[in-house]
Amino acid sequence: MVTSRDVARVAGVAQSTVSYVLSGKRPTSEETRKKVEAAIGQLTYHPNAGARALASRRTRVIGLVIPFIRDLHMNSIMEFISVIATTARSHDYDILLVTEDEGADGIRRVVGQQICDGLILMQVEGEDARVPVVRDLKVPVVLIGIPQDPAGLVCIDADFEMAGRLCVHELSAAGHTRIAVLGWPAEVVKRPINYVNRFLAGVTRAARDCRVGLLELPGGTDRASVARSVRQGVDQTGPVPAFIAPDSGAQELVQQALFSQGLTPGVDVSVIGSTLAVVAERQLVPLTTIDLKPAAVSARAVEILCGLLEAAEYDVNEVLELIPPAIERRASVVGT
Repeated sequence: MVTSRDVARVAGVAQSTVSYVLSGKRPTSEETRKKVEAAIGQLTYHPNAGARALASRRTRVIGLVIPFIRDLHMNSIMEFISVIATTARSHDYDILLVTEDEGADGIRRVVGQQICDGLILMQVEGEDARVPVVRDLKVPVVLIGIPQDPAGLVCIDADFEMAGRLCVHELSAAGHTRIAVLGWPAEVVKRPINYVNRFLAGVTRAARDCRVGLLELPGGTDRASVARSVRQGVDQTGPVPAFIAPDSGAQELVQQALFSQGLTPGVDVSVIGSTLAVVAERQLVPLTTIDLKPAAVSARAVEILCGLLEAAEYDVNEVLELIPPAIERRASVVGT
């Protein structure tokens, strides 16, 4: 196994100099640093993670705190996790998954035992029990989602209010004057995760601006409840019905319910959903979606956290960053 002694021999420097270049504990000249880096490349040397952590008092690990919720569409969550892990590795950090089984104690544990250098919190609720805990931590924390009181916190999320507006404007431009909105499952609404209210606020504002009538209907993840809401929406938004279905877990059920009534999306009825592009494309009628940019949100969360971790001093600065969504047009809206 290649060691730092081997690197020092090839680079023609002292072993301690190799350690200084790797840890950054002491300044070294540009010429010396390049010699060490060239020797590392020649020998394919990888510093021992434990030794590096002891030397720098850093673990190069980011804790990803995420609740696993029944009826939450996990494909969407896994897209976040995948991008977070890949982006973290590009910054030379690893990811430690912290589930909500331990609650706030789990957050205190991984930080108190110096298992990770910073945290990313996902699925942030309006009144989130984790928020008071992270306010007191002495490590950087980035929230994906926005609590009711974001003061002093670093938050990033999709701009759900803009997403709601874009959906209504798209259907209004297609000629619809009344739109049915299928909500999220009760488990999500009850938590509450406030992107629901932000999305609906955008829908309401745009409907007022476009002079479009709204019909809010309960969502769900089972065929029967979705079918009931779809029937009601068809009955009350004619003559050409229109639906916004923002819950990614209900997309296929909505189309199935429409087909069972003899209605074809894009021909007899308009539908805008929200799901992964690969899922939207494989629908019987490719689904027009509001793209909430989960990859951009995830990558940006890691970039913000890594920037805080690499700063000379960590000081809490309030950040609220919203990633603009976009309509991805396919075939499920009449006239497109």
